[in-house]
Amino acid sequence: MITPYFLENFWGEKNNGFDVLYHNMKHGQISTKELTDFIRERSTIEEAYARSMTKLAKSAGNFSQLGTFAPMWDVFKGSTEKLASCHMELVRKLQELIKEVQKYVEEQSKAHKKTKEEVASTLEAVQNIQSIFQALQKSKENYNAKIVEQERLRKEGATQRDVDKAGVKAKKATETYKSYVEKYATAKSEFEQKMTETAQKFQDIEENHILHMKEIIQSYSLYVDETHIQIGEVHHEFVRNIENTSVESLIQKLAESKGTGKERPGPIEFEECNVAIAAEGAKPRRRKLLIPGRRKDKDTDSTESTEVEAANTANGAPPGYFADIQNANVPQVDEEGFCIRPEVNENDAKENSFYSSSDSEDEDEPRKFHVQIKPVQPNNGVHRNQANIDELKASIGNIILSPSTSGQMRRNQSSDELGKPRVPTSFELTNNDLLSLDPLSPAQAVGSSSAVSSSAVSVPNRPTTPLAPGALVPPPRPSSRPKLPAGKLTGINEIVRPFSPPKASSPTPTAPLARAESSSSLSSNASLSAGNTPTVGTSRGPSPVTLASQDALPIAVAFTESVNAYFKGADPTKCIVKITGDMTLSFPMGIIKVFTSNPSPAVLTFKLKNTSRLEQILPNQQLLYSDPSQSDSDSKDFWFNMQALTSYLRKASEQSPSASYYNVDILKYQVMSDGIHSTPLNLAVYWKCTPSTTDLRIDYRYNPESMDSPSPLTNVQILVPVDGGVTNMQSLPNSIWNSEQSKCLWRLTDISEKSENDGAGSLRAKFELSNGPSHPSTLAVQFMNEGSTLSGVDMELQGAGYRLSLSKKRFATGRYMADC
Repeated sequence: MITPYFLENFWGEKNNGFDVLYHNMKHGQISTKELTDFIRERSTIEEAYARSMTKLAKSAGNFSQLGTFAPMWDVFKGSTEKLASCHMELVRKLQELIKEVQKYVEEQSKAHKKTKEEVASTLEAVQNIQSIFQALQKSKENYNAKIVEQERLRKEGATQRDVDKAGVKAKKATETYKSYVEKYATAKSEFEQKMTETAQKFQDIEENHILHMKEIIQSYSLYVDETHIQIGEVHHEFVRNIENTSVESLIQKLAESKGTGKERPGPIEFEECNVAIAAEGAKPRRRKLLIPGRRKDKDTDSTESTEVEAANTANGAPPGYFADIQNANVPQVDEEGFCIRPEVNENDAKENSFYSSSDSEDEDEPRKFHVQIKPVQPNNGVHRNQANIDELKASIGNIILSPSTSGQMRRNQSSDELGKPRVPTSFELTNNDLLSLDPLSPAQAVGSSSAVSSSAVSVPNRPTTPLAPGALVPPPRPSSRPKLPAGKLTGINEIVRPFSPPKASSPTPTAPLARAESSSSLSSNASLSAGNTPTVGTSRGPSPVTLASQDALPIAVAFTESVNAYFKGADPTKCIVKITGDMTLSFPMGIIKVFTSNPSPAVLTFKLKNTSRLEQILPNQQLLYSDPSQSDSDSKDFWFNMQALTSYLRKASEQSPSASYYNVDILKYQVMSDGIHSTPLNLAVYWKCTPSTTDLRIDYRYNPESMDSPSPLTNVQILVPVDGGVTNMQSLPNSIWNSEQSKCLWRLTDISEKSENDGAGSLRAKFELSNGPSHPSTLAVQFMNEGSTLSGVDMELQGAGYRLSLSKKRFATGRYMADC
């Protein structure tokens, strides 16, 4: 029987032992999951090693089989294959072990859920005694204050009425104090009883957990040990095979398999010359006939074979062909070079026919073939080349190429304009970091590496978007907007292109449309993004009150989201959206003293709500724990490693001792997006470029459905680069033109549902050019929102000891761009 350590060591003044034991039980699931990951990684390594050994064995089998050493490769191949088999067997055993561990994880999760229900009454007892203890302390302080006040009045000789009045208050405080003492005694008795049972239950759970984990580790070590024994046996077998393969046996194998014969050359006698045969052999050499597939017999003398090959090569015969020199049927020619047709005997023709199938034919005699060579047609090569070209054209015609940025013909663009080289501006594809540039600062160099962000959204090429029939209607132009005289901004209004689904008309009273305001710059520091939140620093966090050890500790939370979007023409299906967010907690300076003075502070636990809308969650693994077995898809529980949090805040206070609050990044997340429906401000851009003028129109629409709680978009700014040498500009509403950087800037007031036309409108401009035409460029948009998020994620504190004093939500643009 193990000593009841949990029963003896988890009481304390704050009564936080239950929280520590409960979260320790949850840590058991984390340990089991991590052990599963370790075994799975070992299995992956063993499998990769086994595959490499199998590959090595195959390569050993493909090594050269020539020479006396060749039989040794069979030994290497067999040994390596057996090693690979040993490791694959270990992989199989580890996979079976992983299944057992996963089964234990499921059983463990069910047991923990059952335990949570069983200890619910203990949790109520803990919360009850904690609340009664706090009330008892306050009633005690009130009782002491009233008694001291009564004694002071008596000593100072106050009126009897005042003394009696103070006595009544003291009596009431005494009764309240006594009642809380009695309540505390009752709560203490119940708490001790429940805590005793629960502490022993938690210890039993941990004992069983550790025993089960040790059994898994023993199986793991046994499998590895068995594999090592098998590997040792394979190695010993390899050594024996090498020792049993002697030098004599290898040489004997080569002699038996590659030997050329045991008969030695015989004697050769002198033979008299035969004049008739010698004269026949002295005839002039005639041109050789090349017969494919006929080689000299390999059994002939090597010297003779070499001489024949050399002769064939000298006469133009490629290697592997036999040249019949003596018996070649070569036609004779007359003095003028014409062929003399030989007299053919019918019997001879039958005997020498190519289709003759006589069984008595001598295989050693070279066969004679009738070869007919037709003359080459003079235009054959030309026809063949033409056919090849036509085939290539047909093949290339089926390949669809993505239109390039410089070569794409846009609407209302003539073929003459395509011949002009396109000069990219500083806001073109060479630099996507549009919002970080000040339009009134000196122009940056095109293609500057320092201006390009590593996380830039790649801008795709601009193919012409076809105008589909029955398309959606763009936002109507506000009726109250002033119009320019005819001919000032014409030429672009005829283009009707949708960019988002139409919104049903609403009886909401309209407010003045977002008007243009003058601005000297589009400052980069006005842009708010999730990445701007400091990890540690000052903050408008909870109220800086003096924190008592018994009070609920105040904390604040902030959700900051960044929306990145790229709009392509007026097609809503081509909109690319990515939304990310940060969750930050703010702790007051006084909380550090509370944490450091208490060896076991209450565990800070919270629930992240509406997580079904998130695509990915990345918690701060140095500070947070989570329960992987949670079944609720719309929420997720987290709790802090209090020791790590205390150490983290202590270091932060040492770095910034004068700060009143400290911000800590808790987690990051990515929000699921639904294309253009997830963007707070829909955009569509239209360009009409001629050599002398450029017409620009930007349609926008406020989208309240993208937000958790719709609220106005503030600090709305639109920046558009225009090249071609702008000499004059007219715009509605008024905008600012920066001639040094060739950029046009609109700055609008708040856009919301209360704006005119439910927050929909258009920006129009006409540019006169001296060096046109202009090239449609990518425009950048900036705005922010306070009080809402796009994800709807929220936080709820769990347990006692902490309270949420402030919750802030906001979002802003990251890279918000539009193209034609």
